[in-house]
Amino acid sequence: MSKLALNKSTLNHENQRLKSFRQFVPALDLKRKQILAARMASRRALAEFEQQMQQVDAEVARQLPMLAGSQLDLGSLVQLKGVQQRTDNLVGIELPVVERIDIDCRQYSRLALPPWVDILAARLQQMLELRVRHQVERVRLERLEAALQKTTQRLNLFDKVLIPRTEANIRRIRIALSDAERAGVVRAKIAKNKRARMAAS
Repeated sequence: MSKLALNKSTLNHENQRLKSFRQFVPALDLKRKQILAARMASRRALAEFEQQMQQVDAEVARQLPMLAGSQLDLGSLVQLKGVQQRTDNLVGIELPVVERIDIDCRQYSRLALPPWVDILAARLQQMLELRVRHQVERVRLERLEAALQKTTQRLNLFDKVLIPRTEANIRRIRIALSDAERAGVVRAKIAKNKRARMAAS
């Protein structure tokens, strides 16, 4: 760090820096609060998806107990065809949003397979959609967590380092300028007394 010049020019410069730092802090704090609110909403959404997935699991166990002993190959009954997403911008953070989920339900013979396969197909579709939404929400939460950490670090840098350091610099310069001014007044008085003594003698 360069040595601090204790003069009026540096004092003006430090005052300007302090002013701009203080203007920047409220904007950063507002950004942090917006990210916190979005993070809370994202955590709630994740918890909701997890609860819904547990409900689907419970419904399958309750409605389809025969599935456990079944030898039918139903693994490829439903498949994910595609996910349409858009990106939302929250205070400079790119967040994915699910617009549409395309799920393909394979055609099967309703005569060859038991009637409960219809219920299973519906539950599998439901679970697949929930899993996709859960994954996208997890990505949103990860991005919000990273942005929150970065914003909090920047806010702390201004609040706990840059502003206090600049205030300390301003105090040092003011004290130095005040001391120099006092010393100048004292020197002027000594010189005046000296001239008066010389004129008297």
